[in-house]
Amino acid sequence: MKSICVYCGSNTGTKPEYVDAARGLGASLAKRGITLVYGGGRVGLMGVLADACLAAGGQVIGVIPEFLALKEVAHAGLTNLVVVDSMHTRKAEMERRADGFIALPGGIGTMEELFEIWTWSQLGQHRKPCGLLDAGGYFDHLNAFLDRMADDGFVNPEHRAMLHRHESADALLDAFIAYEAPPADIRIKVKQT
Repeated sequence: MKSICVYCGSNTGTKPEYVDAARGLGASLAKRGITLVYGGGRVGLMGVLADACLAAGGQVIGVIPEFLALKEVAHAGLTNLVVVDSMHTRKAEMERRADGFIALPGGIGTMEELFEIWTWSQLGQHRKPCGLLDAGGYFDHLNAFLDRMADDGFVNPEHRAMLHRHESADALLDAFIAYEAPPADIRIKVKQT
């Protein structure tokens, strides 16, 4: 595994555990020689994550749309900052550059990016691992809802299992290394009512 894309908030949130998780993940990626690919921002958990990876000697690639770079939220100290024309191009470029995908706590954008990349995996568009780095129980309710989706027949259990969840960055990265994607031809089995 050479690179990991991380989705996370442009705010730091209300709990110190969120910042601690971003710092810990950045340091773990650098320690393992894994390049961080992320949204290119200098603010919120995005900035904390990038700064921690860089401070630990890691490589960081930011991918940011021009309209955000012009608002002066781009991180100027990265190994490489790629400026693209749109949010759609940003997501495709991040996917192309990454060998796996992690979500830290974040808002609507973080969730949208996570669900899109997980859907691409479910549909066989890539065979890369996806996971949640859970800090302070942030993803507890989301995980319960995802389990409900599987229990109610809207998500195949094999596809539900594709989304890893750990409280430790190292445990999550170890799970990624051991990951084997299920066959892309698995289809959702809908319960008949």
